[in-house]
Amino acid sequence: MSYIHGANRHEVICFPERLDDYIAEDNPVRFIDAFVDKLDLGACGFHRAVPAATGRPGYAPGDLLKLYIYGYLYRLRSSRRLEQETHRNIELLWLLKKLRPDHKTIADFRKHNLKPIRQVCRTFTFLCKKLDLFGAELVAIDGSKFRAVNAKERNFTQDKLTKLIAQLDERVEAYLKELDRSDEQDDRGTVGGAQAEALAAKIEALQQRKLLYEGFQAQLLSRHQEQLSLTDPESRAMKRGKGRGTEVCYNVQTAVDAKHKLIVACEVTNEPGDRDWLSPMALQAKEVLDCHFDAVADVGYYHGHEVKACLEAGITPYVPRPITSANEQLGLFSKDDFRYDKATATYQCPAGARLTFRFDSVEHGRHIRYYATPACGGCALKQQCTRSKGGRRITRWIDEHLLEEMEQRVRSRPEVMKRRKELVEHPFGTMKRWWDHGYFLMRGLEKVRTEFSLTVLAYNLRRVLNLIEMPRLMAALG
Repeated sequence: MSYIHGANRHEVICFPERLDDYIAEDNPVRFIDAFVDKLDLGACGFHRAVPAATGRPGYAPGDLLKLYIYGYLYRLRSSRRLEQETHRNIELLWLLKKLRPDHKTIADFRKHNLKPIRQVCRTFTFLCKKLDLFGAELVAIDGSKFRAVNAKERNFTQDKLTKLIAQLDERVEAYLKELDRSDEQDDRGTVGGAQAEALAAKIEALQQRKLLYEGFQAQLLSRHQEQLSLTDPESRAMKRGKGRGTEVCYNVQTAVDAKHKLIVACEVTNEPGDRDWLSPMALQAKEVLDCHFDAVADVGYYHGHEVKACLEAGITPYVPRPITSANEQLGLFSKDDFRYDKATATYQCPAGARLTFRFDSVEHGRHIRYYATPACGGCALKQQCTRSKGGRRITRWIDEHLLEEMEQRVRSRPEVMKRRKELVEHPFGTMKRWWDHGYFLMRGLEKVRTEFSLTVLAYNLRRVLNLIEMPRLMAALG
């Protein structure tokens, strides 16, 4: 038995005469080519969509857009790697008609067309709607942290700077003591001059670093910021959850339709938390779906104003209520132990007393009503209820009935919460694990938004290519 042998490298091979013969009819590059050719690049806002009348000719924006879509589809995001592929990749030779732009031209195209590229992603989303790929019944919303181009060592907070300055002071003090001992050795005639010079240089370097850190503190105070990132000023240190520590990241938001796990809307923010992003993502999804639907999110999105905004827009939210009661952690009665009577607008406590309305106020933009009862003074359960000498008070948001109704929905449909995770984790798992897109290459919020929109476009395109046959997909372009 012999091995399988390859062809002789020196024999003459007759290749197909046409470059088009190398590309199969169902190859994705044919759709990329047709999709971009159908776009109105001028209406999208692409730079140099109409060639200049004078000067040296440049590359057509459509050709560079095709290159980027192909690159993100096949895990090629770097402009230098894209330049390499234009020289050796047969599919790119066909797609670009043998054009070979340099990496600077490729990178500048993405940098100068931030909003137009995001518009292309949105255009493809509407194509998915045209193909009836959205169920438009359930949309899952979630966020994930994507690493920024900024090391943790180059991100500072006031607390971190205070600790670093204190450490520098300790080191300077230790070096000064060594310098005093060196001076004593020099006075006795022993060798110490060289050591003294080295210590003085170290002290000077530490003092310069202290001045630098104090300057960072002044910047934070003057800008009223909590963090300062040196490489990417708009990135922020964020907790990644599940014991994975802290990284300098951006918070990526997606809204995923349940029918085929396609991303309906996406956004990138530098806010570490998700609580203010339920309604913005749901409203973005509604602009595409143009109908009423259910929106499900995890406990991190629980926010009264966001829930109310969704309901006012005709979107039914499903967000579980977090357990944040300090009394419950202390072993005291929580607010859940008090029953609200809608008819009398009063609360009934575990001892049977009625807490009536006392006064209201506006706190952090929320209209809050306060309830209390004089029965607390002689109540036998007071030690189990409150540590306040004035008795127990219950606060109620004026629209809290919306949250209570949502809690009932979540309890009555546990399958919705179960589906949430499998819907939103699929896109993030694909991007981060399979495609290795869990970090950004660009700096600045607007740029990373464009970068992520290309990732979303590639993800949706890959899903659609697996769902729809090429002839139907090409026909949908018109």
